[in-house]
Amino acid sequence: MNREEQTPAQVPERDKQVGEDPWQRYGAERGVWTEAMLKALEKGVKGNKWFSLIDKVASERTLGIAWEKVLSNAGACGVDGMTVGAFSKDSQNRLLAVKEHMENGTYQPKAIRRVMIAKPGSGEKRPLGIPTVTDRVVQGAVKTVLEPIFEREFAATSYGFRPGRGCKDALREVERLLRSGHTHVVDVDIKGYFDNIPHGKLMDLVRKHVADGKVLGLLEAFLKQKVSEDGIETRPDKGTPQGGIISPLLANIYLHPLDMLLGELGFKSARYADDIVVLAPSAQAAEQALAAIGEWMEGAELTLHPEKTRLVDMGAGNAYFDFLGYRFKRSWKGKLLRMIRPASKKKLRDTLRLPTKRTSGKSMEAIIAGINPVLRGWYEYFRHAPDWHHQEMDQWVRMRLRSILRKRHKGQGRGRGKDHFKWPNRYFETLGLFSLEQARINTVSLRNGAKR
Repeated sequence: MNREEQTPAQVPERDKQVGEDPWQRYGAERGVWTEAMLKALEKGVKGNKWFSLIDKVASERTLGIAWEKVLSNAGACGVDGMTVGAFSKDSQNRLLAVKEHMENGTYQPKAIRRVMIAKPGSGEKRPLGIPTVTDRVVQGAVKTVLEPIFEREFAATSYGFRPGRGCKDALREVERLLRSGHTHVVDVDIKGYFDNIPHGKLMDLVRKHVADGKVLGLLEAFLKQKVSEDGIETRPDKGTPQGGIISPLLANIYLHPLDMLLGELGFKSARYADDIVVLAPSAQAAEQALAAIGEWMEGAELTLHPEKTRLVDMGAGNAYFDFLGYRFKRSWKGKLLRMIRPASKKKLRDTLRLPTKRTSGKSMEAIIAGINPVLRGWYEYFRHAPDWHHQEMDQWVRMRLRSILRKRHKGQGRGRGKDHFKWPNRYFETLGLFSLEQARINTVSLRNGAKR
């Protein structure tokens, strides 16, 4: 008997927010989940299994909610070439046809269109699966019904792709643990996680809580659907494609036993999808955690990346580790810093290069209006980084803008030297350029004012 079978079903300890009700806690959608279902979820259904769910998944209400989300997210078309716009022209009839196939158990997903996209900060690429619009709607409907069932089970140490949780929560927890003395870190990297999840073992975990054969059949169909790449179709025997709406939930389901194992063994951790860090008070404890993780991975038919998985002593010299775009490191004075990962800086620069190219024919006001939302989003996420990070990025952005002006005045090369006097920082400020440095100053001022 394995560990999961020995452990009785229970609601794991959750860090509930003040005023959080069950609808928020489990991400339950009103009109799909009823009050009676939610009460049963809270109390725990008999055998901890849910039957007769296909009527909820295939209801017009659920499919309508799923379609609205697909519509708002837009996205590329799948192998059938149908765009979101084309689907919307006859969405009601299309959804009714989908409903009928789902209820009859005859729905068959089309192949996934696979493209390779660059991984930020490296020469590697990762696969991205693009389902058809119809398949995205069906996946969204399945997720809407199943998510609360598994939210009841998930551990507080899991933050990725969950209602009411996100990157910032995971980062705050990691920083809290580091400051509390858990300075020995296991930086975990699972090699090709999404592409290597075993279908059989994943479905066994789903069946522990879902007993509706038609819903299980839909999940298996999505796991086994063909993949089309450069006109060649294959049928993978493992993995859940990144890009699918249901994939994050399935990925969390498969790593949930690892979350529980680490908690049972007394280790502190934070996981966002397949990004995992374990924080321990001693080197010995960190080594024990790594050994336990390695043993679990072997049984789960997954592989730790041999170069990227490492032990880090955050009390030693220039030690650091990266997590969710940040780089945790200590200054030469020993102060814990949450810096910006170099790959994250590169990603921002790459995003801004096209709209700030020297040959842009747009007015400076239009260029600035176009890049400001990107800069605001960047600051909102990286506001906790040291000041010099924001100063450095501001300087780079202004250099790009000065280069445009320099070219327009028959100059060559990037903005430099006398360009700073022709177009000082104040010039870009009057045009409304968002300043990361100024935003940081304003944030600190507000924070200090609140403390007084």
